[in-house]
Amino acid sequence: MEPSPNPRASTNSTMKRITASLIAAALAIVPTMAQQAEVGKPAPAFTLPGASGKTHSLSDFKGKYVILEWTNHDCPFVKKFYDQGDMPKLQKAAMEKGDVVWIQVLSSAPGKQGHADAAGVMEIRSKTGTASVDTLLDPDGKVGTLYGAKTTPHMYIIDKEGILIYNGAIDDKKSPKQSDIEGSKNYVMLALEEAKAGKPISNPTTAPYGCSVKYQK
Repeated sequence: MEPSPNPRASTNSTMKRITASLIAAALAIVPTMAQQAEVGKPAPAFTLPGASGKTHSLSDFKGKYVILEWTNHDCPFVKKFYDQGDMPKLQKAAMEKGDVVWIQVLSSAPGKQGHADAAGVMEIRSKTGTASVDTLLDPDGKVGTLYGAKTTPHMYIIDKEGILIYNGAIDDKKSPKQSDIEGSKNYVMLALEEAKAGKPISNPTTAPYGCSVKYQK
């Protein structure tokens, strides 16, 4: 008569296989999580085509402050800053000394609100007076997801050493009304001024507000 299988040994073997699978899964996830944008750490590298026809990489702007602005021209929270030219004024003011580049990123997927091809984006830039260096096209949402962009607008600042120093809202008035811009605290410009003065960023992370980024499903 053959000996009966040991149920305890069988259970231990199964548990070992499950544990090994969980460890392998965790190890597979770690590199992806390490790449996510986090204030105080190197900003994730990216390369995207611009609406202008030029391809841009984050490394192209080494030695300068980089402001990233997630946008969607159909979003009322974005219109708040463009209908009266407020955002273009901020873009020009930030870049006037030459050590700052301001870049828009469009992560709206095809068929979603705010999506546009390069020609369409260039028309929007002309109509709104956009003064950013370019508008980067991210229709598959890979860079938006990498940075954790949640809203339009959602703002980021990367310092001259490539460290992410700000992530969040453009200001403290969570409203789509243009009249609320006056008197608001502009977190982006404040953080930029503090960084240039060698001061700690008083609000390095804030809660972004606006329309959700229209990623592909």
